[in-house]
Amino acid sequence: MTALNYTIHGHGLQYIQVTLAPDEQMMAEQGAMMYTDQAIEMNAVLGDGSASKFGAIGRFVNAVKRRFTGESLFSSVYTNKGFVAQDVAVAAPSPGQIIPIQLQEQGGTLICQKGAYLAGQVGQKITLAFQKRIRVGLLGGEGFIMQKISGEGTVFVHASGTLKAVELGPTDSLKIDTGCLVAMSSTVRYDIKYTGTLKTSLFGGEGLFYATVAGPGRVWVQSLPMNRLGQVILNAAVSGKSKGSVWGKLYLIFIIVVVFITLAGK
Repeated sequence: MTALNYTIHGHGLQYIQVTLAPDEQMMAEQGAMMYTDQAIEMNAVLGDGSASKFGAIGRFVNAVKRRFTGESLFSSVYTNKGFVAQDVAVAAPSPGQIIPIQLQEQGGTLICQKGAYLAGQVGQKITLAFQKRIRVGLLGGEGFIMQKISGEGTVFVHASGTLKAVELGPTDSLKIDTGCLVAMSSTVRYDIKYTGTLKTSLFGGEGLFYATVAGPGRVWVQSLPMNRLGQVILNAAVSGKSKGSVWGKLYLIFIIVVVFITLAGK
């Protein structure tokens, strides 16, 4: 499969411009479109559009499973119906960075946090990735369910803040805040560790547990998880704008609603 011809624009609020050759296709999360050239045709497909041996019922069940990974029931497939190259632009849903990943370089499979998928090539599948260890599911910050992206070609993953990729060798490991892990190779081992002492757990500001990842493979880490950003905005609204007037209280309610919708979408 030929990799997509793309350019990522912007810094904090990024978008992807993909140039499609005639009859070439790409797939994106529902509602992510920014603009398309005239000859681009958009078609909504159930789930990731992949076939099922159980027919329409199987495709619907797969789409429902996909919804549990933080994505929509439907995806948008863009096809260049023209005779010359045409552009499609897909925008990130929140401040942060978009990272392009070649699935072949990750063994054809990538494990991500819920809602990380933004766009990719037609034929890629998004399914559930369950945490097999109970403590990881309960305390790992990502819950029992993550998303598994499999297939070939380019996939675009979005996360908040600034992203850093770390390559781990067979004997390498890394400690990560439980909310900062964005994605990892399927070969990476993921676990949860106690921070060490009661004093550190209570007053260190990092909670009782942190995540550990061990190689071989690659991990992607984000600097500002959405729940941390939401807490900062909420605290600022409560301490500042909510005092002294009805307008301040209405402003606080508005901020809470916006943060809630943003976190629910993740």
